Formats: sequence, structure tokens, C-alpha cells
Amino acid sequence: MTALRVVPHQRLAVPFAGDEKTMLSAFLDRYRETMIWKLEGLSDAQASQRLVPSATTMLGVVKHLAYVERGWFQHSFAGEPVNYPWPEDEPDQDIDFRVGPSDTIASVTALYQQEIEESRRIVAAGSLDEMSKDKDRPRSLRWIMVHMIEETARHAGHADILRELTDGAIGQ
Repeated sequence: MTALRVVPHQRLAVPFAGDEKTMLSAFLDRYRETMIWKLEGLSDAQASQRLVPSATTMLGVVKHLAYVERGWFQHSFAGEPVNYPWPEDEPDQDIDFRVGPSDTIASVTALYQQEIEESRRIVAAGSLDEMSKDKDRPRSLRWIMVHMIEETARHAGHADILRELTDGAIGQ
């Protein structure tokens, strides 16, 4: 087993007080930034390495989160048309975790950052009480933001373990 090594990192600060949208945005941004940080210092091969029985990889988790951002903020909340790089009738629920030959840390991080910027744009223009445009899954922007904090934080925990298994790096 690789020896554990602490990787110093200054996490994004979150305010101790503020309006609800500011607080929710800050916590979501902290976990988004954590996901990108967990890829720092890895090679594309390391980030794509399967370390558990499922298809979960460091790079795959970040790619998945990019499409989750797209789905909840752009499609469900804003009602914008979106597309995904897989067939609509694809039965594999975990297809967005798959890492393809052209997926690199740089390309997946850029995709994630692009989706984050679109999400921020949508959040800035919306009210927390505003309901999504998705008639099949009506949710308030507040619900979507809380869900995205939960989803991103959950995967940050996965990334902690995968990173430790990859090169022994630990850190919050």
C-alpha cells in the first residue's frame, strides 16, 4: 500500500452568515472546487484508473457531476434544451461515469467548469422559491441547490477514498 501523504490545500472559504442563496452557493462552490482539486497532480491514467468493482473512477465522477449540473440547472430548472453525448435510449444508468479515450483531466475539468458557469448564471437569475420548468419533476431552485450540495459532497467523499487509493494523498 502507498504511504499516506497529506496534500496541503486552502479550501474555498464559506461565509458564516449571509442570505440563503449566498450560503447555498458558497457551500456548493466549495464542493465543486474540492472535486477539481482532487484531480490535481494525477496523470490521466491515474484519474481514469478503476480501483473499485464498479466503473467509478476519479475522472468519471467529475464527468458525472458535469452532466448532473447540466441536467438539474439547465434542463430541469431553466427548461433549456440540453444534449448528452450518448443515445437517449441508452439503458445504462451509469453511462455518464464512463471515461472514453478522449477524456482527459483537462477536457473533463473544462466541461465541469463550463457546466458550473451555466449553473451559476441560472442561479443568479432565479429565486430560491421559483419552481423548475420540468413538469415531470417540479422542484424549487432551493431544492435543486440543496440536492446539488448533497450530490457533490457525496461524490467528494468518493473522490477522497479514490485519491487515497491512487497515490496515498489525503486532505480535506
